[in-house]
Formats: sequence, structure tokens, C-alpha cells
Amino acid sequence: ALLAIALAALLLFLFDRLAAGGWGRAMRAVRASETASRSLGLDLVAIRVTAFALSAAAAGLAGAVFAPLSGFVGPSAFTFFQSILFLLVVIVGGAGTTAGPLVGAVLVVLLPQLGARFAEYQLLIFGALLLVVLWLAPEGVVGALARPLRRRAGAPSIGPAATASPSAIAERSDLVARDLSVAFGGVRAASDVSFTARAGEITSLIGPNGAGKSTVLNLLSGFYRPDRGEVSLAGRPLAGSPSHAIARAGIARTFQTSQLFAGLSVRDNILVGLRGHRLGGLFPIAAGRSGNEERRQAEALLAFVGCSGPAERRAEDLPHVDKRLVEIARALALGPRALLLDEPAAGLGDADKRRLGALLRRIAATGTAIVLVEHDMGLVMEVSDHVVVLDAGRPIAAGAPAAVQSDPAVIKAYLGESDFHPRPRRRPLDAGAVPALAIDKLSAGYGAVEVLRAVDITVAPGELVAVLGANGAGKSTLMRAASGLLRPAAGSIRLDGRDMTAAPAHRAARLGLVLVPEGRQVFPELSVVDNLWLGAYARPRGDLDREVERLLERFPALHERRHQRAGLLSGGEQQMLSLARGLIAAPRVLLLDEPSLGLAPAIIARLFNTLAELRDEGITLLLVDQMAAMALALADRGYIMESGGVVGAGPAASLAGDAALRRAYLGGRQKVD
Repeated sequence: ALLAIALAALLLFLFDRLAAGGWGRAMRAVRASETASRSLGLDLVAIRVTAFALSAAAAGLAGAVFAPLSGFVGPSAFTFFQSILFLLVVIVGGAGTTAGPLVGAVLVVLLPQLGARFAEYQLLIFGALLLVVLWLAPEGVVGALARPLRRRAGAPSIGPAATASPSAIAERSDLVARDLSVAFGGVRAASDVSFTARAGEITSLIGPNGAGKSTVLNLLSGFYRPDRGEVSLAGRPLAGSPSHAIARAGIARTFQTSQLFAGLSVRDNILVGLRGHRLGGLFPIAAGRSGNEERRQAEALLAFVGCSGPAERRAEDLPHVDKRLVEIARALALGPRALLLDEPAAGLGDADKRRLGALLRRIAATGTAIVLVEHDMGLVMEVSDHVVVLDAGRPIAAGAPAAVQSDPAVIKAYLGESDFHPRPRRRPLDAGAVPALAIDKLSAGYGAVEVLRAVDITVAPGELVAVLGANGAGKSTLMRAASGLLRPAAGSIRLDGRDMTAAPAHRAARLGLVLVPEGRQVFPELSVVDNLWLGAYARPRGDLDREVERLLERFPALHERRHQRAGLLSGGEQQMLSLARGLIAAPRVLLLDEPSLGLAPAIIARLFNTLAELRDEGITLLLVDQMAAMALALADRGYIMESGGVVGAGPAASLAGDAALRRAYLGGRQKVD
């Protein structure tokens, strides 16, 4: 018993040292986000093997102590109940903490002793205890006690950013991409992409949905292996290297959605980046002077990006804007020669975007080459030195921001074909009709991120209204809020005068507010006919057989494949099926979210001709689509959205030449120093 106590004390001490050192932070980082860990140079295989070896060594040592005590070791000595007990000890006390298992062991071992006469109910008691802990204290007893202390410490806040760089790049290095190409199945996501991101400059990759921008970032950072082409930094070839090796070579990145390490403090997130793959000893006895220096560097980086306040708070507790800043600070902690940023302004307000733009200029001033993927064209045109435009995976233009804004190929890529001329509307609209759909002062978002701000939109019965704007303008959020998939924060939604603001999606669909979602989202394992029957789920059986046949005749490709699994259809056929599934629900208003996304030009033309037929049949349509020119040629009226608000509205013919439309897609501000 004394030996077991001594060994347990030693292992707890070693665990505490492991958790406080570079290896412990790296293990928790890998658990929280494998993708972000690889981008910081961590070798996932080495870290996992080390964690497994340490765990196996501890378990083997426990077995060596147990064997002489028992005199016999067999499967019957380790019952299922024993496994539950060990798990319960960790969960009740608090996983990932040194004191957690101790507290859990005391509670789990002593409680049955105090209630020995209820031994037959142990499993029931332990089950109830586990549910209570998961409900009231999901981080365990120790975690629940520590959380108020972290809250009392305060939160990092946006403060005036440091004007000086914490570290400048001694050797300026250009990042060169040459003829990068990659295909997934039969889809070519990037083809012959070439550009040079010069040291000390900001190079932006822009393009419409599906242009291949994030794919190129993944090729540059090693998350995708190119089929052909070259990537080099300071003349060193990197194409085909694993992501952690590319990070060690000097390329850091951030991600479209925040990839901070949950469970680690803000400071520890930065320390993971500072250490990178240089993790030090497994069980550092004392942090010493080097540990203090690392903490000072972490605080300097936080000050540089404009994030001030205590750094002990958990990363997952931060507001959205702080998460963006901390993620940039963590990438800078690597001391990169090239920094790849994937939509860093997503979800930020105007004031925060201005701070972000100033921060990017300060980072570039250190000599870092920045590659920026961003949908906020105002920000892109303001901060960029060089802009590369992609469309369908291919570069179509490159140059200074002002030249790119006026390039006809770029305008065509963003606004779509201008030679689409559907037949005119057969019957005029009733000018005095009560709106079928009225959206008034609608505000909505995700958590603390406000996406829509006081949006006003009306759709008359039988009218086709187009909502236009660049990626990130809030169009899909508008459709989610209107269809009941997202609860609005303020404002109202009315369908034929009925308040639908708080209606859940299934009730909104039954009342006639039907969404055809972005990405089609058919039921892949079901047949075409079964998908249609599910679309009519809320309707009485009636004469639905005839209506299914009528819709199949309307879409001949579906008629031929009526008994085929929907997942085996082409992209265009799936879009037709998604549209037919929405129509069979007998919509009062049909919401179409990016129906042309990912389709070939011939299929897009066929789709828009179908929408023209639906318009002439008197079906009320609210359309969001990336093909702005085609949508305006088809629509009766249109709205232009930018940064979550409506910046233009009117008849479709007048909006087609409106400067606000081009500004919404390509930005209106010029680069400033």
C-alpha cells in the first residue's frame, strides 16, 4: 500500500510537470484541433505515440504493483463495473486536471462506503451521479470550482494595438506558386494557378463561390497534395511536403472557422505556437528563465494584434472578434516568413474590420509575405498590394486592386453572364396586393456574431425578387432566418400577414414558407420518387400521385431516373430534384438559396428558364444567387446586400446598372497606406 501511494504521488507529480510543459500543451492541442496543430508544425503521429507510451507505462506499472498483491491476474479481476468506476473517477473529478482524479477517487470510493447497506443499488447511484455531474459540472468538480476564478480574472479585450512589431523577419522571403493543380474525382478544384506573394506585401486571392481559393491555401500549406505544380519559399521547394513540415519551413495560416484550442488558455494557445515542434523535455521540473521569456513573448504578440487583458481565460470563452485576433497571434508566434489568412474578417463589424486592415499592414511591414482570402471586397481593395482572381479553379486576372476591379473578366465572373434574356412576364403583377412575405427590421446572427442588421424586404404574390451581394453579405443567413432554421434576434417575418418570426422550420414549411437549400441537400440513399414524397410530407395524401408524375414530366431527366438513388444523380439533376421537392410542398413563397452553385453554364441556363416558367405560373419566389446578371434579368425587383444590410433596392432593370451592385461585389474603396 505504501509503495502504491508513493508511486501514485510520483506519477501525479510527473503528470503535473507534463501538463505544464510543451508536450502536455501539444497533446491537448492535438486533442482539441488536429488541423490547427498540424498548421503549427506539430507531428501528430509522434505526439500520439508518446501519449500512448506514457499511458501504457503507467498502466504497466500499476499492473506490476497489483500482481503481487492479488497473486493471480486474469480477466475476472477487471470487471465491467471496474471500468465504469475508473471512468467515473475521472469525469466526476475533472479530466485534464492534476487534482481532478484525486477528488473523483475520494468521492467515488468513499460514497459507497458511507452507504454500504445500499450496495445493491451502486450502479444506479453511480449512474445518477454521472448524469448530475455531466449536467451541472461538465468539467468535473475541480473544473467547476476553477471556472469562477477564471471569470473573475477578466477577459482579454480589444485595446490599442502595439505599434512596434514583437519580432521582425530578418530574411525576407517570397512565396511562389507555379502551375498548381489538383482534382478531386472528376472535379478540377485548381488548375494552373501561379502567383508570387512578395515579402512585405499583401497578396489577395478572390473569386466567386467555388472558385478554388481555400483549395489553393490548402495546397500552399500542405493540407492537400497537388497533382502537379510547385510551391517554394525562399527558393526551397515545398510542394508535396506534409503540413507540419511546411509549417516548420515558415508558412503559418489561420482558418475560415476559428480553430483555437478549446480547453487551453489564451496564453497557452500562443505558447503552443511559440514552441512549435520544439517541445523540450517531457517532464520539465521548472519553467525557469526560458518559460518567463516565452510568457513575455506571448503577451507581446497579444498586444501587437490588439488583444489586451488577462491571458488566463479559456480560448473558447472569448468573443468572436477576440478569437480571430488570438488565432492571428498564434500563427505569428511561429515567426513565419509567409502568413496565409482564410477569411479573417468573417463575422466582424465595420470598426473591427478597420482594425484588422491596420493589423495586416503592420504584419506586412515586418517583412512577412501575406496571402489573404477574403470576401469583404472593401477590405481587400483597401489593404492589398496585389490581387489574383480565380474562377472555377483557374486564374482569370491579376494585378493592382484598381485594375482588377475594372477587368471585364472579373466583373463577368462575379456578376454572371449578361446575355441571358428570358421571355417577358406574361401577366402584370397586382400593384396593390398585400405582400406574400414581409421581412421588417430583421436582425440575426450566430451567438455574439451579428450577421443581419435591420433588413427590410417584401415580396408580392407571384413576384420574383432577387437578393444579391458578395459572399459574407448575409444572404444565406437571411434565407435561414426566413425559413425558421435560425431564430431572429429582432424584427419580424410575416407570411400572408401571419407572424412567422418565432415559427420553427417545420411549422414554417407546413404553412407555405419552403426553402430549397444551398448545396441541394437531397436524401442520397432514397430514390427520386421517395425524395418527392418526403417533400409532400406535410400535405394530405389527396391526388399527390398525379402531382408527382406532373413534376417528373416537368424535369425529364428525373423521370428517366425516378427509381434511382438521389446520391447517384449529377449535380444538375440533384438541383432539379431539390427544386421539385420544394414545389411539391405547395409553397406560398419558395425560397431559393444559390440554386446555380456548382453547375455547368448549360445547366444554369436551363435552371433559370425553369424559374421563368414558375414565375409565369404565379409562384412567389425569393431568389439568392451568385449569378447576379442572370438573376436580375429574370427578377421583377431586387435588393443589394452588403455587410448584413440592404444598400440598394428597386426594379431589377435599374439595379443591373447600379454602381452599388458592382461595389457590393468588387468593393468601392481603393488601397491606402
